[in-house]
Amino acid sequence: MSATAVLRYRSRSVDTADVAFIRQLIADHPRLSRRRLSARLCEAWNWVQPNGIPCDMVCRGLMLALHRGGHIELPPPKVKVPNNVVAHRRPARELPLGQEPIVGTLRELGPLTLRQVRRQEGEGLFDQLLANHHYLGYTRPVGEHLKYLVLAGDRPVACLAWSSAPRHLAPRDTFIGWTREERLRGLHLIAYNTRFMVLPWVRVPGLASHVLARVARAISTDWCNLYRHSIELLETFIDPGRFRGSCYRAANWLHLGYSTGRGPRSTSTRPNRSIKELWVYPLRSDFRARLTVHHG
Repeated sequence: MSATAVLRYRSRSVDTADVAFIRQLIADHPRLSRRRLSARLCEAWNWVQPNGIPCDMVCRGLMLALHRGGHIELPPPKVKVPNNVVAHRRPARELPLGQEPIVGTLRELGPLTLRQVRRQEGEGLFDQLLANHHYLGYTRPVGEHLKYLVLAGDRPVACLAWSSAPRHLAPRDTFIGWTREERLRGLHLIAYNTRFMVLPWVRVPGLASHVLARVARAISTDWCNLYRHSIELLETFIDPGRFRGSCYRAANWLHLGYSTGRGPRSTSTRPNRSIKELWVYPLRSDFRARLTVHHG
C-alpha cells in the first residue's frame, strides 16, 4: 500500500510513512528534547543545507506543524517562548555611550574599522543601538545572519544587519534568470540587508555609501567563515516614503523594481503593506553563473 501525503512544509512533503518514522523516533528516545529530536531527524533523513549544516530550524517547524495537526506527539518544550515578533524584540535600554555630534568629511573622520560582531564581542552593543535608534527597532534574526559595527576610533558610527534572502522576489529572480530549481539551490548565496543605520548624531557626507562599499568587499569572506559558503549577490528593500536610496545608488547598487506589497503568506492580490524598492549588488561579474550552478 502506497504512503499517503500528510503535509507539505516549505519545500518538503511528508507522508504517512514519514509520520510513522517520526513517531518511532520519539518513542525510541522519550527523554530527548524537541531540539535533540530535530537533530536526530535531520541526521536520519540527511536533511542538510547546501553548506552541509543540518536544516534544524526548518525541521523543528515541520515537527511542530505535525504536532499541532495531531499527527505526532512531541515532548513538552523545555522553555516556553511566545511565538510572536514582539517576543523576539530585545528591550531597549539606555547605553553609556557618548552621543556628541560627529560632523565633518570622511577624511576628517579618519580610518574606519568594520567589525563583524555576530557571535563576537560587540554584538550586545550592536543589538542595543538598533533597538534604541533604528525606526524598526531590533528583531532577533532567524537563520544565517551577520552583524557589522562600524567604528571611528572607539566610537560607533553605523550598523548593518544581513540575513538570508527572501525565498521569492520576481524582479530579482528574473534579473538572475533563475528557474524554480535553480532558485532553491542558489538562494543561500544571496545576503539580504535587513537594517542599515548611520547613528543619528553622525553627519558625514558620503559615509553611508563608503560603508556599503567596505561591506561588499568583506561580506563573502565573513559569511564563509561562519556558514561555510560564499555570497554572490546582495539585496535590500527601501521604503521610498522614507528614503531616496541615494547611498545605494552612490555605491553602484542596481534598482530592479518594486515589491508587490504583499506578505509571503498573503492569499490576496491586493497590497497589505507598503510597496518598497528592490536594490541589488552583484559581488562578481560571473554572479549569474555562480547562482545558477551551485557553488559551496
